[in-house]
Amino acid sequence: MASQDLATQLTALVVDDNMMNRKIHQKILKNAGVKNHGVGNGKEAVDIHSYGQSFDLIFMDMDMPIMNGIEATKKLRSMGICSIIVGVSSRYMEEEIQEFMEAGLDDYQVKPLTIAKLSSILHKINLKV
Repeated sequence: MASQDLATQLTALVVDDNMMNRKIHQKILKNAGVKNHGVGNGKEAVDIHSYGQSFDLIFMDMDMPIMNGIEATKKLRSMGICSIIVGVSSRYMEEEIQEFMEAGLDDYQVKPLTIAKLSSILHKINLKV
């Protein structure tokens, strides 16, 4: 119950160029009580923060046009963004995941995001809060 209470106070940004993935991830978050917003690439994620919006959680895809997840994560961290950034990608090769993690991720999950994966992430956040 505590993580559900925590979830209702959280905000999340879903960054994914695939609209279907974005909608699915947003629905899972909404069902968990997490207010969320979706954007289609890393540049949009950087821009929305430049305009002053902030989020507790950012779900970042790796492979996107314009600005990929690695570039966007590095840029957000260089801007001083301290949100929990979770890489969500279909990549499973250790080197690729390592490169993504080193960009500044707090966690990495293989797509698709599920209720179980979200619960795990919320539990980790709960420990950090």
